[in-house]
Amino acid sequence: MNSIQKTIFIVDDDPTNLTLIANVISICYNVFTFNSGLLLLKRLKKQIPDLILLDIEMPEMNGYETIKLIKANPETCNVPVIFLTAKSDISSELDGLSLGAIDYIIKPFSPPLLLKRIEVHLLVESQKAELQNFNNNLLKMVDDKTRSVVELQNAILNAMTKLVDRRDDITGGHLDRSKLYMNAMLNAMQEHALYKNEMSSWDLKLIEQSTQLHDIGKIAIKDNILLKPGHLTDEEFAIIKLHITFGEEVIIDIQKNTSEHAFLKYAMVLVGTHHEKWDGSGYPKGLKGNEIPLLGRIMAVIDVYDALVSDRPYKKGLKHQEAVAIISDSKGSHFDPDIIEIFLAISEEFEKIGVAQNLKALYE
Repeated sequence: MNSIQKTIFIVDDDPTNLTLIANVISICYNVFTFNSGLLLLKRLKKQIPDLILLDIEMPEMNGYETIKLIKANPETCNVPVIFLTAKSDISSELDGLSLGAIDYIIKPFSPPLLLKRIEVHLLVESQKAELQNFNNNLLKMVDDKTRSVVELQNAILNAMTKLVDRRDDITGGHLDRSKLYMNAMLNAMQEHALYKNEMSSWDLKLIEQSTQLHDIGKIAIKDNILLKPGHLTDEEFAIIKLHITFGEEVIIDIQKNTSEHAFLKYAMVLVGTHHEKWDGSGYPKGLKGNEIPLLGRIMAVIDVYDALVSDRPYKKGLKHQEAVAIISDSKGSHFDPDIIEIFLAISEEFEKIGVAQNLKALYE
């Protein structure tokens, strides 16, 4: 430790004591003296020392009152304070230490002992600062590593999203739009406090990302069915339905090889339940009403809206208002009535998202 660089403030109303203490420690440290707590506090607004030696019995403001103000100020609360005083009773020492002093030295003092105790305390403070710096650097390293992992996760997710979209050419951009629709729905549901208790534990960002995986099972559907330019037969539609099962199998396989399950938990619900219907006529399990997980009920609205307004080889996409009318008419049969009320309240936002994403696609 290079002690000559350390600065110590000494506070004592007795000029003789100030001179004596300053002469002892100025050999090793930069020293500034003050004959009152008020003058010390004034100087602390301009300069922060490495340590303060503080007398207790002073007029106007005693040492106890002074240290309380030092410790109450965020700018000075971490400055180490040593009481250097003639008060030698145990009660006074306990009072001083309880107020935040790091030591209590009784006058008259031994100059070598005073210097050694100052040296030890400054060394401790220096080591604390080094440890804090190390911890800060470690936290930064962890943050950087976490950020890298998240960026990698997002890159893989985006690649998978593009892969699914390109396999299912006729619904290009569906997954990106679905993520934005989900964001709009979740924000509106929060604003209206709909299903507030159930949503309180959700990680909304992870849900938005997971939305892009809801159709991942389509990767396993053969081209002649997935890309068929016309209506599907009953047999072909039965195969299309299997994209739910295939998607769940993909998520399960990923779960086996990673410890990050929160993201995949949401994805599993979205994959497995977005084709269930409120009246129980959906698939794959024929769940009904609140048996269907809330995420699946939200995703059902998003999925149907985007299907209605998107072009297909066998149909032109409907206009926004036509799609909204169809969804509104399906309230209580296909869809959760409460969720439909939210959808209707923000349907114009859905239209804007669709227009913006389609314009974006033209320039990509």
